Amino acid sequence: MRQDNQLLVLTHLSQLLTFITGFGGLIVPLIIWATQKNNVYAMDEQGKRIINFQLSLIVYAIICIPAILLLGLGIIGLIIIGLISLAFPIINAIKASNGETPRYPLSLNFIS
Repeated sequence: MRQDNQLLVLTHLSQLLTFITGFGGLIVPLIIWATQKNNVYAMDEQGKRIINFQLSLIVYAIICIPAILLLGLGIIGLIIIGLISLAFPIINAIKASNGETPRYPLSLNFIS
């Protein structure tokens, strides 16, 4: 296995494709993780965290949609989800470039 912090950073930052293209925030990290998890040190662990985080955001967004009918609380939830999905990939990309182990908050464990 090789140490490749740049690929780890790219994997974390690829989640931001959703803001640019409207899709790809789950697909691109999934492809990178699936193809490189046996070749790059720490890719398996960090890739699982990224996929779990993206799937968790999807679940939280689905929960917020019907909550819009309840006094608009779902809109606040969607705004918070948007801010979290923008901030944490950047923060964790910086941590990965420094060799630290990034963590994603509120992440459900779909893949272990």
